[in-house]
Amino acid sequence: MSAPGRNPGRRDAAMPTAWRQQLALRWQAQPRRQQVLVAVAIALVAGTLIWRIALAPALSLWREAPQKERALDLEMQTMQALESQARMLRQLPQAGRDDARRALEASVQQQLGASARLQLSGDSATLTLTGARGEALAQWLAQARIDARTRPVSAQLTRNPAGLWEGTLTLALPAR
Repeated sequence: MSAPGRNPGRRDAAMPTAWRQQLALRWQAQPRRQQVLVAVAIALVAGTLIWRIALAPALSLWREAPQKERALDLEMQTMQALESQARMLRQLPQAGRDDARRALEASVQQQLGASARLQLSGDSATLTLTGARGEALAQWLAQARIDARTRPVSAQLTRNPAGLWEGTLTLALPAR
């Protein structure tokens, strides 16, 4: 409880002023050399904080900007190529299920040869691989997508020690 006639708010407001005055007296009591050393230390700490908080992140961002811009440009080109490919696929006439089966069988023989076996059943096709090259498999998938209008549903593929692909790949055939 405060004493009568005293304003506790005024006392709290006077506290920082008294503290500042006490600090100023202590500062003036210190030798000039110590004042300079303390001022230099404060300036170094302030400079380091400014560098770490404001300047270093901005400089880092500025240095990385061209590299990030190139990566984004490359990603944009890839997306535009995919968009163009999707438009092209939409414009092709719809293939029937029988046409898709014939196209798949021909592409397996042409692209994958003896390293693959195709089984057709209903609205799906299962490709069993036994030592297929990665490039040939990638080309076959692209050709199957375009010519037969299939889409992969599931894949259980592994690479053998020779670097060839083995396993099964299930594709969905077109609805018609």
